[in-house]
Amino acid sequence: MTGVAHGLRDRVRGSLRRTWALVRKETRQVVRDPSSIAVGVVLPLILILLFGYGLSLDVQHVGVAVVLEDPAPEAAELAAGFQLSPSFSAHVVRSMSDAEHLLQTGDVDGIVRVRSDFTRRLALGDVTVQLVVNGVDGNRARIIEGYSQGAIGEWAARRAAEGFGGAVEPVIVQDRMWFNEANDSHYFLVPGLIVLVMTLIGALLTSMVMAREWERGTLEAMFVTPVRPGEILLGKIVPYFFLGMIGLALCLLSAKFLFHIPFRGSVWLLAATSALYLLVALAAGLSISSATKSQFVASQITLVATFLPAFLLSGFMFDLRSMPTPVRLLTYILPARYYVTLLQTIFLAGNVWGIVLPDAAVLATMAALLLLLARVLTRKTLA
Repeated sequence: MTGVAHGLRDRVRGSLRRTWALVRKETRQVVRDPSSIAVGVVLPLILILLFGYGLSLDVQHVGVAVVLEDPAPEAAELAAGFQLSPSFSAHVVRSMSDAEHLLQTGDVDGIVRVRSDFTRRLALGDVTVQLVVNGVDGNRARIIEGYSQGAIGEWAARRAAEGFGGAVEPVIVQDRMWFNEANDSHYFLVPGLIVLVMTLIGALLTSMVMAREWERGTLEAMFVTPVRPGEILLGKIVPYFFLGMIGLALCLLSAKFLFHIPFRGSVWLLAATSALYLLVALAAGLSISSATKSQFVASQITLVATFLPAFLLSGFMFDLRSMPTPVRLLTYILPARYYVTLLQTIFLAGNVWGIVLPDAAVLATMAALLLLLARVLTRKTLA
């Protein structure tokens, strides 16, 4: 019994020594490779600066032409609501033809027409304001339409507060926006951007690791050593895991101090869920790399299988509920979907366990399955 225990202990020690040697070897390779440092450290900073400062879904300073055909004070007050609003850049014109010219040339995105009989109809309780919006970009058109209706609603509320009658009903709406009080798209874009950074570091870098070993012939040299497939995988995973966590730290610092994104959850919970997703990305990259044995093929497959779905089908850019049902069902097999939900929830809403626990469990299951697949593929490769 003692001999068996000693033999098991020696095997464990030998495995740990071999794994540690592989980790040190791969770490040196990462440090000596400028492309790895660029992808792991420089690229996250470039992405978060480009997306954070250059990408915004908020519509601001909307150009509108206010056609003021009625010179009465009531009509002028309505036009002033657009002129004084920070959401609009209003151009007051006297004819519809001038406004149409501005819309056709792209100087404005909408037309608000106050007809010549505005005051008379206001007294009769049958007032109408015409709104024309450039509909080339449907989403932007809906936002501009909502902004315009809001400006007209504020004018109506002011008249109601001042005691004017007519068509105005004295109804006041008190609204409050939870989790994103500033109504700033950066609040969910910047946390969602972290999924792209983690996917690039985890999947893209490791997708070329095993293939690079095959192309250089270094795996053949390992065949004559006692190194096992699991030890090889662990030696590849550990350095890139820490590189990915460094990229995560850079993203969190940028989100906090550059873009002032509120953080209402636990840092440790975010780190734990990010580690799960990073393991998923690392295992996916190693599986692809082990199966293809070509750096070029592995990189192309990784971009199509991991990065593009993380960008387009994770909820980072587009609302999943607005997608067709078949595409929406497809997103349930994508790990990036669950990670984006976790990031936005922990950042903006806090530790909502009803969301965190199920999504984290899905990521943990995916990580285990993909790591098992990577081991199987590596075992077949080394057989």
